[in-house]
Amino acid sequence: MATEWAVEEMSGADLKDKRLNDRLTEVLSALGERPTASIPAACGGYAEMAAAYRFFDNEKSTAERILAPHHQRTRERMKAQPVVLMVQDTTEADVTRPEQQMAGAGPLAAASRQGVFLHSLQAYTPNGLPLGEVWSDRWARDEASLEKPQEEKRQERKAAPIEEKESFRWLEGLRQARETAEECRETQCICVADSEADIYELFAEPRGPVHWLIRACQDRALVRGGKDEANLIHKAIEAPVLFTRQISVRGRKAKVACETRGRRQPRKNRKATVEVRAAAMTLRPPSRPDRRLPAVQVNVVLVREVDPPPDDESVEWILVTTLPIETIEQVEEIVAYYCVRWMIEIYFRTLKSGCRIEDRRIEHVDRFTACLAVYQIIAWRTLYVCHLGRSCPDLDCEAVFDPAEWKSVWVAVHRKSPPRQPPRLADMIRLIAQLGGYVNRTNRKDPPGPQTVWLGMQRMCDLAWAWETFGPGTKTLV
Repeated sequence: MATEWAVEEMSGADLKDKRLNDRLTEVLSALGERPTASIPAACGGYAEMAAAYRFFDNEKSTAERILAPHHQRTRERMKAQPVVLMVQDTTEADVTRPEQQMAGAGPLAAASRQGVFLHSLQAYTPNGLPLGEVWSDRWARDEASLEKPQEEKRQERKAAPIEEKESFRWLEGLRQARETAEECRETQCICVADSEADIYELFAEPRGPVHWLIRACQDRALVRGGKDEANLIHKAIEAPVLFTRQISVRGRKAKVACETRGRRQPRKNRKATVEVRAAAMTLRPPSRPDRRLPAVQVNVVLVREVDPPPDDESVEWILVTTLPIETIEQVEEIVAYYCVRWMIEIYFRTLKSGCRIEDRRIEHVDRFTACLAVYQIIAWRTLYVCHLGRSCPDLDCEAVFDPAEWKSVWVAVHRKSPPRQPPRLADMIRLIAQLGGYVNRTNRKDPPGPQTVWLGMQRMCDLAWAWETFGPGTKTLV
């Protein structure tokens, strides 16, 4: 029997076959209950496993149709919020196999690594609550793309229009955000992206009711009012300091030893003091072989570390946006909004580590993308439950969990009968996380992370099944 959340999330599904619509709900429910398990283990039987694989193999089970009802539910959740951040980013699904490779997969950074790229536009509240996916795209590169010399590819990219480049996905994301903002007129919508989206065509794109917030990676030229006027970064540095803050810098390790980019260098865990400046500017359009781009007025917020340690990488954010910067409060909001961008990285990590999408043994890329679409919804659901406990800690846990779920977890953790009154959602999330390895000390303030929650939810499903089968009030033949 499908879970209540899966039935609600997939209501309105249209795969051009009622049996496929029902099967989608059943597959989502089964895989969502055990996201880290293999598909045969999650389905619980040969017939269910075979039905799941037949579903992924059906030509009507496309990723777009599978995700369509989820996208509609996302828009409904967005309409209930005053402000929504639509964050877009790209990740790769590495499906390299030791022997036979997945048919239809393409090269990633090198021909030795095969896989698929996923570009997703995810909606979040300003406090990081995941509302769901707005839009996504999946593609595999052509093997021939690796055969050309780097200089030849660079020249081709320079001459090609933006519509023929992979970077066009960022404009597509902004256009989807604009369409969604048109539908959610009562909600302020802001499209957020990392430095890969620092593309002038994106800045020049008509934005309609949606704002955008991009981390810059280029020191762009400005429309000059005088001969000595500086470029973007220098003009931002010249602006007065609005305020200073102390932030926690998370350490990182370089993924490869030969990496030279500043943002990929290793960094230590430490406290850093940053100065924040803001200025309005007009960007000078670059030349393009196929079109004439207009000058664009933008606001720039510079977050820069004061006296960084000589042996560590300094902190510097250059945020280009259409949001207003007239007050300190507005600038503080911009910085806080960009911090939410990190949530999509956690979403990708949940998709890969929690749902183990790269480990799925599927032979063709079309079936894989259908499977990926189902796990995209499951990854969102995991993060949603995790963060709902932080956003609405006093909410009755039965708003999310069935009685069999919370009661069985309570008994398993506390070793005593469940209370008559359901516990708070925040307390329930901590109990579930304990099943996944979270140490719930009395004085511990940090909430559970996604990993302990998804592991705990998997065990919760088994406990709930046992409760409904053998628990109080059941009549089971022995």
